[in-house]
Amino acid sequence: MLKIVSLQKIQRHLIHTTNTSAVIYYWKKLFFVLRSPKQERLVQERNLPLPRNHKPQISKAILATYNFVLIKKNFESNSDWANLKRFEDDNKKTAMPTANENRIVFMGNSITEGWSRLNPDFWKGKPYINRGISGQTTPQMLLRFKQDVIDLKPKVVVILAGINDIAGNTGPMTLEQTRDNIIAMAQLAKANGIKVILSSVIPAFDFPWRPGMEPAEKVVALNKMIKSYCDKNKITYLDYHSAMKDERNGLKSELGYDGVHPNLEGYKIMGPLAEQAIKTVLTKK
Repeated sequence: MLKIVSLQKIQRHLIHTTNTSAVIYYWKKLFFVLRSPKQERLVQERNLPLPRNHKPQISKAILATYNFVLIKKNFESNSDWANLKRFEDDNKKTAMPTANENRIVFMGNSITEGWSRLNPDFWKGKPYINRGISGQTTPQMLLRFKQDVIDLKPKVVVILAGINDIAGNTGPMTLEQTRDNIIAMAQLAKANGIKVILSSVIPAFDFPWRPGMEPAEKVVALNKMIKSYCDKNKITYLDYHSAMKDERNGLKSELGYDGVHPNLEGYKIMGPLAEQAIKTVLTKK
């Protein structure tokens, strides 16, 4: 119980602080509080910003808290609201696709960003480019869509967005506003000869960084809007939600580490669904 209380305290701190350095300090401190032979099953070894020569495995609680650090960076006041500089250098280094390359760009938030970190095998040897940024909302993605998607000249873009709009990460938004931003990204892609896959928002019963917002049914409603647009415009709809929801329309506990973000098992569910959608889109004329 002491460890759970410590985690709750650090999460409250992460919600209110505006200093990323302080967040990282407390996150490291929490790591050493939680780290013990008796803690919950360790799930993944990752190279995170810990002391030199120290690369421990990371428990679910640590992964959840580390994700708070990434999300909080999105809340800090700065002049680069859409984080346009995040992939600026990577985009410059990315060569134009070859004639026969089926380049795919994945546009999204922390769920997309974390996919490369927790399930790197999904990306190995494939023409996939990850352009997820933790904590981002659809207006931020729309602002960076040209440089992070269109300019990379993919054949297909897979868009997974909307959960942070519901959480109000960049201020209050209606579901209709979120839908319209997703539609705007789809229209930009189609106007530039890029095929589109629109993903459902994955299930979430509550937000650990903003508890009490009751997102589950809002996610269901937004997904209906996205699917309706796809059906009317002959766009492929990628349904993660149905495969990952529990009886509360939340994320199945075995598929995530904080009720919002997938773990390795969650990404193993998402991977085949995404690849089937990509295959379908690439074979369409």
